[in-house]
Amino acid sequence: MTRSYESNPIGSPSTRRDLLRGATTAAAVGVLAGGSTALAADAKAVRKNAAEGRLKQSVCRWCYGKIPLDELCSAGKRMGLVGIDLLTPPEFETVKKYGLVCTMTSSHPLSDGLCEPKFHEMALKKINEAIEATAKEGWRNVICFSGNRRGIDERVGMDNCVKALKQIVPVAEKANVILSMELLNSKVDHHDYMCDNTKWGVELVKRVGSGNFKLLYDIYHMQIMEGDVIRTIEKDHDAFGHYHTGGNPGRHELDETQELNYKAIAKAVADVGFQGYYAHEFIPVRDPLTSLNEAVELSIV
Repeated sequence: MTRSYESNPIGSPSTRRDLLRGATTAAAVGVLAGGSTALAADAKAVRKNAAEGRLKQSVCRWCYGKIPLDELCSAGKRMGLVGIDLLTPPEFETVKKYGLVCTMTSSHPLSDGLCEPKFHEMALKKINEAIEATAKEGWRNVICFSGNRRGIDERVGMDNCVKALKQIVPVAEKANVILSMELLNSKVDHHDYMCDNTKWGVELVKRVGSGNFKLLYDIYHMQIMEGDVIRTIEKDHDAFGHYHTGGNPGRHELDETQELNYKAIAKAVADVGFQGYYAHEFIPVRDPLTSLNEAVELSIV
């Protein structure tokens, strides 16, 4: 999946809470880098809890583009992550060195997707290649996209998606791979994207009719489009094969600056018996690895 990397300045502490967080950040970075600090025991406890928690957590590579993949894998392993999301096959060997997996393999461009027949040949070729590479490693997940509408009616667009998916889903079934179409918002980030609401996506899943085709439920995107996140998870979880997190507004940390209660959301995902991956996809505005560690701890349920 092609996304643009974004960098953000680390915020300057201005309140007592921020000052305390700043002190914790410095110590946490030492732990993540392998240093010896007073927080080492706490870090071990977080890792242990993450490993024993009900959710298998990972992180999206593109949000940490300025951190070398080796460093991200090393830090993620220390936090208790099981893998890295949205990688391409040339990056597989790096994650394997750290005992991690690629929790979602990239495929075709986001805007040029399956709702537009002129992109079918290209998209299906890239999806097929991603399925083959993922299956070779014994991994499970490949991403796909509806693409932009470009004036196509959503019913026609769904018919076009079904036609394309009926060609590639048998390949996924044979390879024991799950193909997931991502739900994205068309209001703020991805104008004109077709698969921008749960109802449309769930109907597509039903029409394809295979356990190897599901939706990637992006919590940040669907909060923008429709809200009602926990009720949707409880109602439609059978259609969801993967989750992405992100604070709203701004797509930043899962903290008090945003409107979503991620502890409750993580519990809701776990309570429905979800067995896939719960991947963090937010753009940190503070120290990146500290923010990621905080998100992992918050999501242990």
